Amino acid sequence: MSTVDKDNRILAEFIKIYCSGQHKEAPKKQWAHSGNVEVDLGIEAPLLCADCSDLLSYSVARRAHCPQDPKPTCKNCEIHCYADGYRSRIREVMRFSGKRLILHGRLDLIFHYLF
Repeated sequence: MSTVDKDNRILAEFIKIYCSGQHKEAPKKQWAHSGNVEVDLGIEAPLLCADCSDLLSYSVARRAHCPQDPKPTCKNCEIHCYADGYRSRIREVMRFSGKRLILHGRLDLIFHYLF
């Protein structure tokens, strides 16, 4: 699994946790990437609401076109590739999901984004 695929899998897990916690009542369907980039999450595509599905698709597309190798964490990156609206949404997702991952013992995912 490539670094890009691993990053996409982790993003999908963060967004899945956020969606299930914040958008409980919203209708959900299995995520399918509609862009021109091939995506291998390495997991079954998550069930997401339309808003979270859009955020994941946008994030996957942005990650695929990142010119930096190796990619730094977003907070340490000099190039902010997310548009302002998406950047604030992904911060909210990371803040919400990160707390839940710590409570569920998934420190490996937290370390990925901290270091």
